[in-house]
Amino acid sequence: MIEIPLWRLALSLLPLLVVGWIFFRWGGRSGEFAIATARMVVQLLLVGYLLVLLFEIESPWVSLGIVSFMIAVSSWIAIRTVKERRLQVYEDALLAIGLGGGAVFALVLFGVLALDPWYEARYVIPLAGMIFANAMTAVTLSAERFEAERRGGSDVVNARNTAWNAALIPQVNSFLAVGLVSLPGMMTGQILANADPLEAVRYQIMVMAMVMGSAGLAVAVFLVRRVRSEERVQRE
Repeated sequence: MIEIPLWRLALSLLPLLVVGWIFFRWGGRSGEFAIATARMVVQLLLVGYLLVLLFEIESPWVSLGIVSFMIAVSSWIAIRTVKERRLQVYEDALLAIGLGGGAVFALVLFGVLALDPWYEARYVIPLAGMIFANAMTAVTLSAERFEAERRGGSDVVNARNTAWNAALIPQVNSFLAVGLVSLPGMMTGQILANADPLEAVRYQIMVMAMVMGSAGLAVAVFLVRRVRSEERVQRE
């Protein structure tokens, strides 16, 4: 793997200066862009140092704590578009992401990779991040579309079906485009790190499957819960 010294890393930020200048000239939010860029760099550097420490700690409790934190935070972010009954919807999102993402996460750890020990942070943290982040995004899309359909007068079944299809558009698009339009990040990273391309492909297939699986299961659980909640409200 080619090491990147900080002075050469700074070269990658030069295009951002041009983008920032265009923001400024065209009346965009140049201050917000500058803050976002600074936060991106600082947050990633801090995460890098934190991961170095976490990778040295071999404890199942640390790994479980990090995964639980990811589920709780991603569930809260997932319902940011919901305006009513947020606590109840948060419970639905928490259950959906926890069950849907958790089932796929367990399958990958214990079945596909067969990790020993299973709580090795070098694998647990990146995989959990990918799984729960994608489940979060899918639940967000389904929540927003379900609410919009209900406000538009659709019954719960049609709202559920429309929300289901809309939520999985990004995953379906990525399935169709992979290898033809894009080489996904994990596969690209492994190839740049001098891994065997065929082995990198196997890992990427695993990642694509777990992303779709976690997103689909989480959305299904979430929408089932939302439909039951709406039907209960109607009966009352």
